[in-house]
Amino acid sequence: MAEQPGGSVALTPRRALVVAALFGGLTGWIVVVTAGAFDALPPQVPWSAPIGLLVFAALVGALARSTHQRIQVRRERVEPQRAVAFLVLGKASALAGALVAGGYLGFALNFLGDLDAVTPRERVVRSAVAVVAGLALMVGGLALERACKVPGSDDDEDEPDRDRR
Repeated sequence: MAEQPGGSVALTPRRALVVAALFGGLTGWIVVVTAGAFDALPPQVPWSAPIGLLVFAALVGALARSTHQRIQVRRERVEPQRAVAFLVLGKASALAGALVAGGYLGFALNFLGDLDAVTPRERVVRSAVAVVAGLALMVGGLALERACKVPGSDDDEDEPDRDRR
């Protein structure tokens, strides 16, 4: 039995992203509930958290764009190790973005009833910005993952269902 050269990796399924977001949301909710159970204050959300996420999302998005231009548009060859590293970064960024967005959403939902007070309102606003940043990271990761897809050649027309990387 001869092995086929190369391999393929499936795109990150939506189900995995939803599970990551739900797990993150549960974690964010548990942080607030646990703090309340111990009569402690829930943590503040510093501006550095959403800003850092936005910067990382922008970097991943820029890498996705340049990788797309290189592989899909100009049809340049990329070293296999680099392509795999970009693919792994894309998958990890997509899952981490979903996890973080869910976490901050779960955290913020605990304070929606207390928007009259300054501190809970700040937590909700900063968490909402972090949710948007997490979603941006997820989208950038998915774009990078798709940019790593090897364009089909004439030999691949016989196997249209094959998603090669």
